[in-house]
Amino acid sequence: MSLLQRLSAAQSPLVMGILNTTPDSFSDGGRHNSFDAALRHAERMLAEGAHIIDVGGESTRPGAPDVSVAEELDRVVPVVEGLRSRFDTLISVDTSAPEVMVATASLGIDLINDVRSLTRPGALAAAVASGLPVCIMHMQGEPRSMQQNPEYQDVVAEVAQWLKIRADECMAAGIKREHLLIDPGFGFGKTAAHNYRLLNELASLQKLGMPLLTGLSRKRMIGDATGIGVAADRVNGSVAGAVICAMKGAAIVRVHDVRETAEAMKVVAATLGEQHV
Repeated sequence: MSLLQRLSAAQSPLVMGILNTTPDSFSDGGRHNSFDAALRHAERMLAEGAHIIDVGGESTRPGAPDVSVAEELDRVVPVVEGLRSRFDTLISVDTSAPEVMVATASLGIDLINDVRSLTRPGALAAAVASGLPVCIMHMQGEPRSMQQNPEYQDVVAEVAQWLKIRADECMAAGIKREHLLIDPGFGFGKTAAHNYRLLNELASLQKLGMPLLTGLSRKRMIGDATGIGVAADRVNGSVAGAVICAMKGAAIVRVHDVRETAEAMKVVAATLGEQHV
């Protein structure tokens, strides 16, 4: 079943498991950046209930250094090949590089997940040529500087307007509307107050008419609310955030802690009437 078919059939969010193949991601950098470790982690996440594996070869934490295209390809392509050959799962690639989009599209991925929303030279054309669904995300600034005093007059209205404009641009370039997903970009150029305002009013983004993908797992906004400084210890707050996103209309929740989130989504499903308990 394709990603779009899964989204149309689901009555609670799909769980997207994060597979970082980088040495410097904010929460789990270096833990899965070898081929064998990456595939073991993917296998574990699938056993725990992940519907999608999201493979990323570039850290987008604040202050993260640039990664060359060659290095990103070396990190991502073998893992995607391994996933496709060994597991029956939906695969997303978290990339802004058109070369990585082209290479992984040829391997049969299911989603391009671009935090820069296809703004790098050649990325929009590569996405159009792939024919794949694409998730575009709002970010104020660039990863290296995005948390340096972000400002908004009305964060919800401004994020919604930006996503609408960028979606229109993508459609004008040739991406089908039904192939677009949107992500409000929690933590990307936003303060804690901005993030929680967006979370509280997340349902308003449904008026844009595209599936919502949300990712707040282990982020600083969770630490701001809970007082927990170590990212890997923010499991309970992250699951709470995922449940709030689900109840406010998210179609996909992108998470580190798959088992805990998948269990929570079963409660969401029961609440929304998908199954009887």
